[in-house]
Amino acid sequence: MMISTKGRYALRVMLELASHSDGYLSLKEIAGSQDISMKYLEAIAALLNRAGLVRSQRGKDGGYQLARPAGEITVGEVLRGAEGTLSPVACPSLEGNPCQRAGECLTLPLWQCLDRKIDEYLSTVTLEDLLLGRVEA
Repeated sequence: MMISTKGRYALRVMLELASHSDGYLSLKEIAGSQDISMKYLEAIAALLNRAGLVRSQRGKDGGYQLARPAGEITVGEVLRGAEGTLSPVACPSLEGNPCQRAGECLTLPLWQCLDRKIDEYLSTVTLEDLLLGRVEA
């Protein structure tokens, strides 16, 4: 599994918002501090907004903020919101689609287990954990 730039940037954006919990941050501020192009950042912000992870407000003091406290938002939610899926391989069965080879595929149990382990781990790490350095290498 390879997390794309979109997923990595989405996580950086969420951490930026989590570290400024006292109001809204504009995309311009985030783009400047994270060195992300405005066009790409707009697309990422739209994905995060659709996933219900951020709130937006228009106007002079508007921008984006986390939809919930950093301790309640997991890395898994952020990455799934940006990437769509975190499946380790391109497999219809892992994406909930029927696969005509599923009954005879000897590797399917391996990919299902790996997919589950990745999801379980990423669902235990919150934005707050990352901000406070509570993730061990």
